[in-house]
Amino acid sequence: MNFYGTTDIGKRRTVNQDTFRIKEYSPEVTLAVVCDGMGGARGGGVASSLAVSSFIECVDESSELIVSDYEKPDADEMISEVLIKAVERANEAVFTSASASSDLAGMGTTLVCALVTPKSIYSVNVGDSRMYMCNKDSISQVTRDHSYVQYLVDIGKMSPKKAKKSTQRNIITRAVGTESSVVADIYTIARSDRTTYVLLCSDGLSNLVEPREMFSELKNHGGTTADTLKKSVTRFVTLANDRGGSDNITVVLLVF
Repeated sequence: MNFYGTTDIGKRRTVNQDTFRIKEYSPEVTLAVVCDGMGGARGGGVASSLAVSSFIECVDESSELIVSDYEKPDADEMISEVLIKAVERANEAVFTSASASSDLAGMGTTLVCALVTPKSIYSVNVGDSRMYMCNKDSISQVTRDHSYVQYLVDIGKMSPKKAKKSTQRNIITRAVGTESSVVADIYTIARSDRTTYVLLCSDGLSNLVEPREMFSELKNHGGTTADTLKKSVTRFVTLANDRGGSDNITVVLLVF
């Protein structure tokens, strides 16, 4: 397994409120997390950084179990519980910090993660940062946005095409740290023997680069080395910036 990630301030923001981290627990087990903060010039960056560190810290506590037991029959349930607990820990950390400081009041963050084991890929998400999976034939969005426009699409009040261009597309309906509790969605995907890319990103990428363009890049130029992953990630960021770079841009790419 190889991986690469980066974050870029974009063309219009004065600070970068995105945070990401990749942690390798063993040659076969890797965790990646992306958070996109919100809440003023200071608050968003604090929220995303605090959420990532708290999330990772919680998973660390069960990492030896994950590495040793990922093949057991109850592994999916065990790992899902670990990731949900980690989201709750991150939520508590951000909410407590926001409640203790008027400068940070109301801050929050999205969160999306991928935990890759030899058996399965696990993801949790809150907000509109996304996880995609791609092989040589197709790309699919694994996570579902917790956003106002996605809600309108779900109830038939807006078409997916209009949602992509809506001025309300950045309104999220769930966030880590804005309330005393949070509900995360969790996904479990069985691994195949095919070469597969996992892509995590903030909406600074997904609002400006279409999945078909991500697929084209990975199909035509993607490779399995850290260097080729870096080149693909760099091209994604450049493309988003060439289209205005209206937000911070974070991209993490894993291949196995």
